[in-house]
Amino acid sequence: MLQYSNEQVMQAFKLYSILSIKGYGEKEELRLYISDEMIRGLVDQFAYHVDCTIFASGDYIYMIPISRNSIFHVSNDTIKKEYLPAKAVNLDLYLMYTAIIVLFGEFYDSYQTTEPTRDFINVNEWLSSINERIEALSEHDAEKLKELDSQFDYNWSAIIEKWMDMDEIKERVKNQDARTISRKSFLNTVKQFLEAQELVKDIGSEELELTEKAKNIIQRYYMEYDYNRGILDFMYNLDHKKGES
Repeated sequence: MLQYSNEQVMQAFKLYSILSIKGYGEKEELRLYISDEMIRGLVDQFAYHVDCTIFASGDYIYMIPISRNSIFHVSNDTIKKEYLPAKAVNLDLYLMYTAIIVLFGEFYDSYQTTEPTRDFINVNEWLSSINERIEALSEHDAEKLKELDSQFDYNWSAIIEKWMDMDEIKERVKNQDARTISRKSFLNTVKQFLEAQELVKDIGSEELELTEKAKNIIQRYYMEYDYNRGILDFMYNLDHKKGES
């Protein structure tokens, strides 16, 4: 068993504290994490015990939760309270997650590549891609949707209905906000959440690019979870079915 000095423990805890407060830190600020194997091992242990993982990307080092049980995981209630309109319910979260799956998939060729295949996406392209997948979903009969609901623990029927009920007429409203009940205003809400989590960057003209943090999360973890993998494969199959029709 490795023996750590009191100084090493305190140095490691200082680095862990920086990461736990902000979720990231500059490499220069956390240089001991890079240069000292013993301290890095301690910081990694601290992160492991709160269901988090640490990785370096660009000029930063990140600590992210890898379990819903982590105290650093953003809870559904927090997302609803801070990012979604008043009276939002879990269905809004499912729709948000679906929109994020589609967005990330647009950068990774429907999750068939490990590196992004594009530099940015326009919000209207994102919207169009979701429309296509929801349309493909809606082609299933009620029995099949019920079967899919059970298989993925996802209420696809309700997601379809929620998306379809959003007012397409208002898509052309110039100033889209949370009070504009439209698909595009919903995507603006999702975008704000992703920006707050430093996963996408608005580069102007309604164009979004992935951050290095997002790329690392997608490549290292997002595609690997068994539950996510099933959802991702299912969404990719919608692409194939759409192309075959």
